[in-house]
Amino acid sequence: MKHQHPTKNDHLVGVVDMGSNGIRFSISDLSPPTTRILPTVYFDRAGISLYEAQYDPETGKKIPIPRHVIRAVTEEFRHFALVCKEFGVRKHRIRVIATEATRTMINSKELRDHIKAKTGLVVQMLSKEDEGNVGAMGIVSSFSEVRGLVMDLGGGSAQITWIISTDGVVRTSPKVAISFPYGAAAITKRLEECANSNEPEKAKEEFRIEIVENFRQAFKDLEIPQELKDQAEKDGGWHLYLSGGGFRGWGYLLLNQSQKHGLHYPISIINGFKVYKDELTNTEKLKEVARKAEKIFRVSDRRRYQVPAVAFLINVLANTLPIGISVARFCQGGVREGLLFRDLPPSIRALDPIAVASAPYAPPSAAHFKTLLLKGLPAASPSMGKAVPETITQHIIESLANLSFHHASLSKETASVAALYCTTTGILASAHGLSHTSRARIALMLENRYDGELPPREELFKSRLSDLLTPEEIWWGNYAGVLMWLIGQFYPTGRVGAEPKMWLSARFANNLGKSGQKQGVELTISVPRSGDGERHATPADSSEDDEGSLIGRRRMQKYAKRVAKVGKKKHWVGGKDGWGMKVQVLVAEHLSP
Repeated sequence: MKHQHPTKNDHLVGVVDMGSNGIRFSISDLSPPTTRILPTVYFDRAGISLYEAQYDPETGKKIPIPRHVIRAVTEEFRHFALVCKEFGVRKHRIRVIATEATRTMINSKELRDHIKAKTGLVVQMLSKEDEGNVGAMGIVSSFSEVRGLVMDLGGGSAQITWIISTDGVVRTSPKVAISFPYGAAAITKRLEECANSNEPEKAKEEFRIEIVENFRQAFKDLEIPQELKDQAEKDGGWHLYLSGGGFRGWGYLLLNQSQKHGLHYPISIINGFKVYKDELTNTEKLKEVARKAEKIFRVSDRRRYQVPAVAFLINVLANTLPIGISVARFCQGGVREGLLFRDLPPSIRALDPIAVASAPYAPPSAAHFKTLLLKGLPAASPSMGKAVPETITQHIIESLANLSFHHASLSKETASVAALYCTTTGILASAHGLSHTSRARIALMLENRYDGELPPREELFKSRLSDLLTPEEIWWGNYAGVLMWLIGQFYPTGRVGAEPKMWLSARFANNLGKSGQKQGVELTISVPRSGDGERHATPADSSEDDEGSLIGRRRMQKYAKRVAKVGKKKHWVGGKDGWGMKVQVLVAEHLSP
């Protein structure tokens, strides 16, 4: 039988990131409609430190990297070239990017020439400016919006700049980014030199002052806009976006602590993980954890060894930044993500990651379901002081509609559980650019779309996801999820068909319920009716017969009761003394066309 070679695919891109602490190999699929989230179809990493290879282990002096290291690097490249061939990646779609360690290597040309001779791959050297730009774009790719200072900490260097990114439009410093030789491996070496000097403490203090002066000058040179300074003043400190292996190692240390001692942080994805100043700068505690822990999730021995260096840099940064630090977000975006995201058209970059990530799972009538859901959310009422939280965005609603039938074929005992986990370990786990709060919102909405019944062991996970959101966000998410359940009852196939079976409308209203004194949501479900004339809206629990109705009265009562249940006090967030509001459901029957 003739061997079938893989079809070449122009949407596949191979990227090699020759970093200081390791070499990362990846293949990304930029096919529509998921281009924005940069899906990875293959990833590998060679633990070859090109930074350490440049120094004699005995004397500490800089040397050309040895021949055996060059051969080891080239062998990894040859393997990756074969993998790309198996996947069908075209040769011209493989990009090899080298950063600080390769740029400053004594025999850099020898290494690059050897790679080209043995594999045909050409190494592209990034300048300090380009490295900063690629790193910044990697951070932009990691969120739907970025507003603050960004830092990328590699092994040999660190870059800093500011970014304002909204709807695919990226604003940054005229200098793009400023690079320093303060990578995690580089600082480790400098601190070792300080420790071996005649006056260790003095040498360490001089090194600290050097970094402080360089950072202070950088803050002036970056021309930070006034709107970011005002934001920092308002929030009590800067918003930091941290990327690169050095910072990610620190982030995993913090994540490790947030999942121990009964804390049970529910998401183990570093991209989007957020901490506040006191957690970020508790360096002595984290150094002790790194020193004593037998094993730490996603923290290698090399990263553990570099923890004191990262702690040193964070302490300097926290004490140098004017106003200080408010919150830090960790980003997965690096060279791969930055390189690919930078080349995307603005129209693709502007797409919301969670809407894009959910698009492949959309049922045929997802757009109609999105419209129904939005109509079922009441418009803001200034007179009553009520509004749906701004975080329940159209993109969140769109993703709910897109995912609304993916778990529908599962049994009742598994559908809610699978839906609850879909954003953390399920179908959206690998989606790039989603915040942890977005993952929590969608998970909780989808769990309610399938009746919201969970076995006891999953209640803790649901509770921990809820901890990431406000009570208002949780309640409105529950309400939206129940609306999607209702839509699913009318359209079990995920397709509307020629004639719609129902319409929704909602408003904030006073005098709800039998006492007539409660405020809340009045939801109207409009359904077609056969026969002459038009019926007025009536309470869903009306005892009128259903003769002539295309949707049986008994069935409508069941649907309405399920929706109204979310407004019962015992189902409020935190119980009857918690947060929630009354939901009254009306049914309006209209003449069927």
